[in-house]
Amino acid sequence: MRLAILGAGMAGVLSGIKLREAGHTDFTIYEKGDSVGGTWRENTYPGLGCDVPSHLYSYSFALNPDWSHRFSPGPEIHAYFQRVALERGVLPHVRFGDEVVRCAFEEGRWRIATRSGHRDEVDVVIAATGVLHHPRIPHFEGIESFRGASFHSARWDHAVPLDGKRIGVIGTGSTAVQMTGALVPRVAHFSLFQRTAQWIMPQENPAYGEEEKAAFREDPKLLDTVHHDLSRLFAEGFASGLTDMNSPAMQAIQQACLANLEESVRDPELRERLRPSYQAACKRLVISPNFYEAIQQPNAELVTSPIERVEPEGVRTADGVLHALDVLVLATGFQVDRFMRPIEVVGRGGVRLDDYWEKRPLAYLSISIPDFPNLFMLNGPNGPVGNFSLIEIAEMQLAYVMQLIELREQGRAREISATHEATLALEEERVEAARNTIWSSGCRSWYLDDRGVPATWPWTFDRFREEMARPKLESYELVS
Repeated sequence: MRLAILGAGMAGVLSGIKLREAGHTDFTIYEKGDSVGGTWRENTYPGLGCDVPSHLYSYSFALNPDWSHRFSPGPEIHAYFQRVALERGVLPHVRFGDEVVRCAFEEGRWRIATRSGHRDEVDVVIAATGVLHHPRIPHFEGIESFRGASFHSARWDHAVPLDGKRIGVIGTGSTAVQMTGALVPRVAHFSLFQRTAQWIMPQENPAYGEEEKAAFREDPKLLDTVHHDLSRLFAEGFASGLTDMNSPAMQAIQQACLANLEESVRDPELRERLRPSYQAACKRLVISPNFYEAIQQPNAELVTSPIERVEPEGVRTADGVLHALDVLVLATGFQVDRFMRPIEVVGRGGVRLDDYWEKRPLAYLSISIPDFPNLFMLNGPNGPVGNFSLIEIAEMQLAYVMQLIELREQGRAREISATHEATLALEEERVEAARNTIWSSGCRSWYLDDRGVPATWPWTFDRFREEMARPKLESYELVS
């Protein structure tokens, strides 16, 4: 059996490791970038970090005793994926700098074409393309006339000097919040352009001491215990609470965020401008140990008047004020409904993925798409992108996919794809369940699809674990 993996980010590296462990050596990982790591390779902005504790945001089979902090910085996370990929023998399988542009199911196999003109033919495709990799760049009138440097946060230009400069950041999500804490101490003036206020969950980020790291290195069971305890705490104390907007867990989060705002922001006028009008965790919860402190510094400014246009000298807001800038950063997020696209994906009978996803992305359990046999997604549409650690999710999903691959390897099925009936039935159940989740409590967020329905997993962690334990073969079309 020959296989292809699309993407060498967290899930792609995981796939390569697990394929090798299962005895599969005939596979290629196609990666458009120049190194593994996915979003941790592409995002290099100041203050970059992960909002999941490091000892949970790790492969369960490659726990790291040497994390520097409870929430470690981005470069350290990128280095972790590079090291694991090297140590586990994945790198020789990766074709770097060669983006897949077409993937078509013809005569029982997937035919792959890359931008360089390379051709491949495989039996199984694992799509590990990720969610946060196509920047969303809104158009602002006049931005082409700006005389300073301007770029998206995921395309950071490190040749641009920052120290002592006037920096403007558009956006208030996790990226903008992290940049605020990192840049305010360095720049002459910092302007944060806020369309929607965010709830900020207070969270300290202590460094691990050398004695703690030594203890982890000397006792692997201790690392296992920490990973397990964090997973249980995350699932029971946060993820399961998201499924009910009125749950005690959500009320506790609301109170913690409210207390953080009330106790941290001294100026009452600024406090009100920073106060969201929706329930905490309706948008992806932002955690920060220093955002409120940074935005209150004398050289920091919260701009809430809408952006009218960009001019050569800076940003003009609707109140007529020109905010003079040297650098303008768009922390405006990503196109989260792209997944495999813009790859041209053609399934059985010539059905095009763009046509099947014309209204919105859809996959059975976020893994399998009807009429796209032997194509399996990790962290695909409507999965638990806002609930749990994506590494933990990808590990469970891949274990599920490996069971489907084993069916083909054993000759029990030549083509495996979810049925239309099972996919639509689960989607109807998911949409109904989503109405009671925190994401439906009344806000605009990147979780919501074109209908205003949260495009994510609306049930508990336990249900996800149960679904991933073993495929329900009655939900699949098995062609022998």
